[in-house]
Parts: sequence; structure tokens; C-alpha cells
Amino acid sequence: MEAFKEHVGLVVPLDRINVDTDQIIPKQFLKRIERTGFGDFLFYDWRYLENGEPNPAFVLNHSRYQRASILIAGVNFGCGSSREHAPWALQQYGFKAILAPSFADIFRNNCYKNGILPITLPAEVIADLSDAAQVTESYRLMVDLEAQSVICPDGTAHPFEIGTFEKHCLLNGLDEIGWTLQFEADIAAFEAAE
Repeated sequence: MEAFKEHVGLVVPLDRINVDTDQIIPKQFLKRIERTGFGDFLFYDWRYLENGEPNPAFVLNHSRYQRASILIAGVNFGCGSSREHAPWALQQYGFKAILAPSFADIFRNNCYKNGILPITLPAEVIADLSDAAQVTESYRLMVDLEAQSVICPDGTAHPFEIGTFEKHCLLNGLDEIGWTLQFEADIAAFEAAE
């Protein structure tokens, strides 16, 4: 997993609430046996028309948001099933951070495990950032994990909370297996003592 310390990225506003994991990655794409390639199917039912053409009305299809790496979403983002494919799709599309007033718990934990930083900010802050991303071309934010702050182009900083364990793992690029392997020598010594 790639370490996350600081990220500056183009922001895309997804002005929807209660976005569930079936909307993030529809069920028909869960049959894949690989853990890759899910980014192509992110928000598939919204991104594409029935004929397979890109939906010009969907925000991710607007040219100004191409290569966005910070997603701003509404309340309860990632609700629904516990499918880990949802953060896989977001990460493989290119998102490094998601800002929302609230997240579903399992989804938030799956984001941490896959190198995406889910940031909870007050609803009014999210609304202001979303508005700025809509009216300002190439609107970018800086996410500083070490300082636990989202920094606007004008220098305004919005602090956020994150658990100590989750912060340590993201800063060091560790998933749960990587974290456990830090103690490989201790584990080997314990096994040898038996």
C-alpha cells in the first residue's frame, strides 16, 4: 500500500446523499476474480447511459473534473453492503481522499485498509467546499495527514479527526498484514521459544 502523508488534488463534488456501495460499484462487476480493474466500473449506472455511452449529465464525465483525486460527497457515504470492492473502485479510479459529513462505518474502515483517507468534516464545511469546486475551475485542496488538516487555496485550514492506528498505517503505507509483519522478529522469537 502506498504511504499517504500529504496530497494536493483536483476536487470533484458528488452532490448526492446516502450513496451506497451498490451505486459505487454495482453488483454485476463483483464476479471478477482479480482485485484490479474496478475503477472502470465506478458509479457505472450513473456514469453510463443504457447504450454504454458516457452520461454527459454525470459529474465525473465533465472534462473539468478529469483526473480528480479528491471526492466531496454527501452524508452517509458508503452505506449499504460491506463490499470491499467499493474502495477498490474508488482507489483504482484515482481517488486518494473522500470528504463527507459522515460515512458508513464498514466503508470507512475498508477505505483505511486500502489507502484511501475518508475525512469527516461538518456539513456546512462540506457544502462550502462543494460549492467552491463547482464554481472554481481546477479547484484543488491540500490534505495534510500529519497535521490532520484540509487546506483550501486561500490558506483556510479545516482540521479533522483520525484514529492513531489508522493514521500510523496510512502514513507508513501499511495494511493489516503489513502492520503485522512489523513484528515478524518478535513472532519468530515467540515461535522459537515454544
